[in-house]
Amino acid sequence: MSIHLTLLRAPCGDATPDPLLGDAPLSERDLRLTAAARAVLSLHGQAVRTPSTRCSQTADALGLTAVPEPMLRDLDVGDWRGRTVGEVAAADPDGFSAWRTDPDAAPHGGESVRELCRRSADWLSGMARGTGHTVVVTEAAVVRAVLIRALAMPARTFWHLSVPPLDTVLLTWRGGYWDVRFGHGSLPESRRRPLSRPTAVRLDCGADGVDGVDGKECRQSGPAPSWPFAQFPAPLRRAVQPQRTSPDPLTA
Repeated sequence: MSIHLTLLRAPCGDATPDPLLGDAPLSERDLRLTAAARAVLSLHGQAVRTPSTRCSQTADALGLTAVPEPMLRDLDVGDWRGRTVGEVAAADPDGFSAWRTDPDAAPHGGESVRELCRRSADWLSGMARGTGHTVVVTEAAVVRAVLIRALAMPARTFWHLSVPPLDTVLLTWRGGYWDVRFGHGSLPESRRRPLSRPTAVRLDCGADGVDGVDGKECRQSGPAPSWPFAQFPAPLRRAVQPQRTSPDPLTA
């Protein structure tokens, strides 16, 4: 049986253009948008979530009974927790720059990006041994980290992945590789990006995969990546190969 994971990124939890680092409750606007996405969630058997306030509120607004999963906790930003990105960048420009460019840097005294990627990789490996369809309500950092593993990308590409609030990524395990579909059916109609046809990504790797967490990249084969992957950063385009598929009955 195929294993399906729908990763849904919770809203930011604050209405300012300079977001807070760490957890924050959802705004009224976030709650309204989340409730509007409820009707278009795919059928699923179970739901799990990051143990954070905003992920708990997001799951509730979606009508999900989601179990907290400690391995999906957000990136620990240590001393920067509760401060805005702008404040940190102004107070510690060198540390902030290192954090955004070096996956092993943790100038805040918390968790490095590579440590988050390894933790998320362990969780994803465990899910590959499961069954059915699981909805995962989580943070942007966790979605990035899971994709790093699923696509065998180097950890240094972590910040190149854009994960908008309430967007989804569908991962399907097919006995040796992950198919990945981006932006698949969670947003209200007015906020969806148009998809002309279903698109999946298949790793060109064997069953053992490639450890992108430790900086190795998958080999590219076949035709050059085409839309929508042309819009992604070069490291991601090199690491993946598009594969056209028919709509999945669980998500069509």
